[in-house]
Amino acid sequence: MSHTAPDPVPDLVPDPAPELAPQPGSEPEHASHTVLLAEDDRAIRHALERALTLEGYEVTAVADGVEALAQAHRRQPDVLVLDVMMPGIDGLQVCRVLRAEGDRTPILMLTARVETADRIAGLDAGADDYVVKPFDVEEVFARLRALLRRTGSGTLPPGHGSQPLAPDGRPVPGRVQDGQAVVVADLRIDPPARRAWRGARELELTRTEFDLLELLARNTGIVLDHSTVYDRIWGYDFGPGSKNLAVYVGYLRRKMDEPGRPPLIHTVRGVGYVLRED
Repeated sequence: MSHTAPDPVPDLVPDPAPELAPQPGSEPEHASHTVLLAEDDRAIRHALERALTLEGYEVTAVADGVEALAQAHRRQPDVLVLDVMMPGIDGLQVCRVLRAEGDRTPILMLTARVETADRIAGLDAGADDYVVKPFDVEEVFARLRALLRRTGSGTLPPGHGSQPLAPDGRPVPGRVQDGQAVVVADLRIDPPARRAWRGARELELTRTEFDLLELLARNTGIVLDHSTVYDRIWGYDFGPGSKNLAVYVGYLRRKMDEPGRPPLIHTVRGVGYVLRED
């Protein structure tokens, strides 16, 4: 499937050594997963590289976008972690170049900017997810695990099978045609090909946007609360203060809605979201 998508902040990542060492007798879950990390702040780069290594990832760490592109071309990683603000070629430009080349490796952005417009810029550039600085390394781990699951590098999160699930986990009828395509009104989703259309127009979706749209479509008419969506898509509930889901829903609506066609994704205030025909 095709896709479209500050000042240095000190002390963003604490020394992870005491709490992140692997437990005795347990093998790291991510031993075979490779991470390309690009961060120009040396302290953050070294601390995050160490934390990821202790978590079981094989990490290649670079200090700028130019080297990030060179490393990505030399050896494709399983996932990229890119700082937005870097000298020369920044993280957004790295995203755009890789996506223009047809590289669909999942990308997690690190950003010190918290405005919605800045987050949307990262998604528009082709990023799959983002973490706002200062961050907790456990959040970075959770988002990486979710990205790897959705790309087939690990176990798929709940809700991605052919049978739709309600928030309480019970199977519900889904609108599935041809054994694969999910159809709701003029929306058609082809999960195996990871493609979606609104009418005759193909939607250019990032990996996370597609997963969110598929989850809502497979549960047509059912209001999915925030916790359910976070668990199904990210594998982690970021709490009531997180605006991550709202950003993705807003961006998905921008790509789906157009004049003359009714909106399909609806907000149920205080609860969550539902995809339905009006």
